[in-house]
Amino acid sequence: MPVTLGFTRLLASGRLRGQRVGIVSNPASVDGAFTHVVDALFGAPGVTLGAIFGPQHGFRSDVQDNMIETAHAEDAERRVPVYSLYSDTREPTPEMLAGLDVLVIDLQDIGARIYTYVYTMANCLRAGARLGLPIIVCDRPNPIGGVAVEGPMLDPAYASFVGQFPIPMRHGMTIGELASLFNDHFGIGARLEVITLEGWSRDRYGDEAGAPWVMPSPNIPTLETAVVYPGTVLLEGTMASEGRGTTRPFELVGAPWVGAERLAVDLNGRALPGVHFRAAVFEPTFQKHARTTCGGCQIHVTDRRAFRPVMTGVALIEAIRAQDPAAFAWRPPPYEYEHDKQPIDILAGSPALREALESGARAEEIAATWPAAGAPFVAARARCLLYD
Repeated sequence: MPVTLGFTRLLASGRLRGQRVGIVSNPASVDGAFTHVVDALFGAPGVTLGAIFGPQHGFRSDVQDNMIETAHAEDAERRVPVYSLYSDTREPTPEMLAGLDVLVIDLQDIGARIYTYVYTMANCLRAGARLGLPIIVCDRPNPIGGVAVEGPMLDPAYASFVGQFPIPMRHGMTIGELASLFNDHFGIGARLEVITLEGWSRDRYGDEAGAPWVMPSPNIPTLETAVVYPGTVLLEGTMASEGRGTTRPFELVGAPWVGAERLAVDLNGRALPGVHFRAAVFEPTFQKHARTTCGGCQIHVTDRRAFRPVMTGVALIEAIRAQDPAAFAWRPPPYEYEHDKQPIDILAGSPALREALESGARAEEIAATWPAAGAPFVAARARCLLYD
């Protein structure tokens, strides 16, 4: 049975009638008929669209690369301002919110701590709390399911725009559940309402939920990309390629010094659950190693419920580094507005992962430490879950 999205339920309720509404959205903010939420709001009787806000990559998701800011603009069709929340500010200012009766957030998260849209949401909650402005978060399914929790916890000393709160890499929550966690457990204190999904259960992946797939950002083209992303995004903290500049970002990984067949044999020999590594040679068109041949592998998930993406991403780094430790390097800063800390530490949430790999620890050994460290999160998470 297809789910009914939070925004669809909100609009059908008529509760926005007579309101001047701001909307935080991007191209993935569509309903079951592929109608964009901005079009739906603009055409809704009695609703005034006051302002549009866009997250990283822009309201139209037209900025391909990461860490490139977008400018404020005006929507030519609707004659309303379009404010970028990945620009000179990542938090809406009082001037941007002036005259609004409510701010609605409808963004598609992909289930990984470092995906910045949830921190755009958190920043909107902070701004709303200061101004007393009601915030409505319209829930959407977690495309990689809402059951599994995996990965290292964020140390608050390593908080950044790719991780503001101590949660693990794969959090197993919807964006609405995260809104409650951020607002209540972590104390933002906004006037928050979450409009829940109808018909979604935690074990359903995106293609089982009946909701349309529109890529939420330029380098997450498919659901398969989202499934591997919580682990292979760690490659961004290295000088190996995470596949940006190819047609399969985060599924193709490698580097110029890597022997593809040797890497695949090494990784397949570990019998990691739910995954096969196929030797692959590729040439990125942009980003790291652009127009340079890279040896590596493509990650084929054979059982996504058994698959452990974060442990798999750590195993990939370990195996790529082992092929030539002298050629391997951690990516230097800056990374996502952090100019001093190492990007791998920002991504992993602390130096612990990097230090463990440098000491020769295996991915399986590193992963065994995560459940105990994540126990406080699991307890807090349980209080914010909205679905069976």
